[in-house]
Amino acid sequence: MSKIIKNRTDYDEALSVVETLLDLDPSPGTRENEKLELLTLLIQDYETRNFQIVPPTPIEAIKFRMEQQNLTQRDLIPYIGSRSRVSEVLGGKRPLTVSMMRALHSGLGIPANVLLQEQDPSELMEIDWNRFPIKQMISWGWIHAPDQPKSYNAKDMLLPYFEKVGSINLQSVLCRSSTHVRSARKMDDYGFAAWAARILGKAMSVATSTQYSPGTLNIDFLRELSHFSVLEEGPLFAIEHLNKYGIKVVVERHLPRIYLDGAAIMPVKSHPVIGLTVRYDRIDNFWFTLMHELAHISLHFDMESDMFYDDLDIEAEEDPQEREANEFAGEALIPHDAWENSPASRLRSPQAAEHLAKQLNIHPAIVAGRMQHEFKAYQLLTNLVGRNQVRRLFPEVKWR
Repeated sequence: MSKIIKNRTDYDEALSVVETLLDLDPSPGTRENEKLELLTLLIQDYETRNFQIVPPTPIEAIKFRMEQQNLTQRDLIPYIGSRSRVSEVLGGKRPLTVSMMRALHSGLGIPANVLLQEQDPSELMEIDWNRFPIKQMISWGWIHAPDQPKSYNAKDMLLPYFEKVGSINLQSVLCRSSTHVRSARKMDDYGFAAWAARILGKAMSVATSTQYSPGTLNIDFLRELSHFSVLEEGPLFAIEHLNKYGIKVVVERHLPRIYLDGAAIMPVKSHPVIGLTVRYDRIDNFWFTLMHELAHISLHFDMESDMFYDDLDIEAEEDPQEREANEFAGEALIPHDAWENSPASRLRSPQAAEHLAKQLNIHPAIVAGRMQHEFKAYQLLTNLVGRNQVRRLFPEVKWR
């Protein structure tokens, strides 16, 4: 059915088809997904013309069902995702996706016509331009200071900064509508948006003649990449190598109150971008973060999110996508069997770390970092993790 809805029979038929399509959870770009989007618009048009009673918003309906069934936010994780994602949806910072609607409809019995109400991120949040970290951005040279500081207009100053990276939807980032954030701490959404635009802006200046091909980043590719770690300038060689495959890697320090290690951003599918903050100036942290973000590109960019922001200090047990990325990165750097059969999994000694590193042709810092994590002993082998060996390779970043 793809015609204008003229009566209640057409309306009921359209709702029935929509419920069937929601159960199928069609992928973006498929004929079924296009049909679902078209029917959604037709249903909304009919309701606008014929129904005077305003239905509850999707969030109101979810909260009503929570109250009915005595559910907590934790109970919504199977339907919406991680705890942070549930909080963002209920707080109006993240619109519902098709798969969330399907899960809420089938799992909690919330009517499809309620869940399908249009959610425009631009209506969820009005941009407060004065909340961007303007002074810090000026200090680091991201934007120019105004000629007349006392009379400057924040929007006029910042708009060109965001407009030059047309691939970023500022309101979507602020609302986190297509963003996956791994963090347990309160983040500054305006700092997120400013940092993301900085990463994409720098990526635009990186030339590459190759388009990224899905499937490239398999476990063997990442293991080969890890061999660059033994070189003194290994991070630079790894970045250059990834560029040959259409993947741009940008290093830029994080802004205050956004606590980032790295991010994987897909502004266009042909050229994914990885942003690294080198928040901890250590070789082991650089390589695990890089592998983690590459894992997101490999595993998750055919899903709902096109931006992944990661605070790797936060454990990932409740977040399946983060858990998968952790496991993929860990396996790429140190295969499970090699770890289990190595003395490094039992002995807390530099010799054990160096022996396994030599066996795998990776930097001993990577093994030392793994040993710290496994033994929960973060003062262990501190002389092996490669402190103060990464930032020096990127003098263009204003570290101080």
